[in-house]
Amino acid sequence: MIQLNDADVLIQDCTILTMDSRQPIIEKGFVSIRNRQITAIGKKTRESRFLRAAETISAVGKIALPGLVNCHTHVPMTLFRGTAEDEPLHDWLRKTIWPFEAKLRPNDVYDGALLGCLEMIKSGTTCFADMYFHEDKVAEAVKDAGLRAVLAEGIIEEGNIERGEKMLSNSIRMAKKLSSYAGGRVSFRLGPHAVYSCSIDLLKHIREAALELKVGVHMHLAESLMTSHGLGEVELLDRTGFLNGIDLLAAHCIHLSAQEMRVLKEKDIKVAYNPVANMKLAMGVPKINHLLKLGITVGVGTDGPASNNTLDMFETMKIASLFQKAFCLDPRVLPAKTVLHMATIDGARALGLDQQIGSLEAGKRADIILVDCRRPHLVPGHHLHANIVYAANGSDVDTVIIDGKIIMQERKVRTLKEENVMEKAQRTATRLVARVD
Repeated sequence: MIQLNDADVLIQDCTILTMDSRQPIIEKGFVSIRNRQITAIGKKTRESRFLRAAETISAVGKIALPGLVNCHTHVPMTLFRGTAEDEPLHDWLRKTIWPFEAKLRPNDVYDGALLGCLEMIKSGTTCFADMYFHEDKVAEAVKDAGLRAVLAEGIIEEGNIERGEKMLSNSIRMAKKLSSYAGGRVSFRLGPHAVYSCSIDLLKHIREAALELKVGVHMHLAESLMTSHGLGEVELLDRTGFLNGIDLLAAHCIHLSAQEMRVLKEKDIKVAYNPVANMKLAMGVPKINHLLKLGITVGVGTDGPASNNTLDMFETMKIASLFQKAFCLDPRVLPAKTVLHMATIDGARALGLDQQIGSLEAGKRADIILVDCRRPHLVPGHHLHANIVYAANGSDVDTVIIDGKIIMQERKVRTLKEENVMEKAQRTATRLVARVD
């Protein structure tokens, strides 16, 4: 029985892709929002027509679906977009990206992060998982933009034990200070960069800290063919006990043996699949179909704007599917509905947020986007999931609601001055390049 009360926001006359298996598609539906939550959702009825709201959105010709969840990125790297092109991973990191990052200042990170937040709002992402430096500035940008995020302060040792421990201490400090920041829209994890950039001793300290703080860990895993002690990265971490008991979000997971995949399942490790960066940096093809068959939770990520080069999750969803079909020589692999689940409810599950977001259900936070289907490339609408994944793009997003607040409507962002954000980021990026040169 739908319970109707006065609403803060009422969305009417839309097709709803709920991503809830109990009622997956609702035609001519409505969504009622109050106090940041979805209070009612269903097919428009005579009773629902009398629901009063402070703000009503007529959504004729639009599809309502959960805001997209970007499971792995480095948002401030918008500043590096176009600076490190067509390079192998080792050179990309050590010759270009890390020298740039060494010159970064906290306010630079804020400017780059705010540009990334604007880009994500404009393309329908409402929540993202980020790993970078000066994440307190990223948190500030998230707060100002109105997004939701799970942030991790990066930890890189690279043979310098003192630096690794110092970065861990800083990560712990941020996790304590900024937990439940921005009205609960921001949470923190610890962020070891990778097995090849953090020693086993440091990783053990990170595990201990994560368990003590009761926070998750976000790291790159099996991204390249680099190995330690002749072992695969997952096998090494399993032997050292690092994987025991922690909530781990593992980005990439490309180079895995069959046994390592079983370890991921056994330890309930969540995977962030980053198809565009994997292709651009020629890192290889993760066996996503195998992971899904094992029952492993897999979300989708863009990776950073320096290795993608966009934060458009619509583009990423399409490539995620096509990449796997081509690799497996099977068009049935990773169908549109599966990929859309990965970018919504499964992405939320990977971040530990599936009880709050990821599907449109009464009682969940109101993170909702409206896609305008009155576009030539979205007509006819025979298959809604396929239209969203294979035909839509970020610029088709008309409205974005996060935590019950309208952030963008008719493609006009309410929380940010778009031109100012872009102009400031351009100036910051130009100064940063000059510092390195």
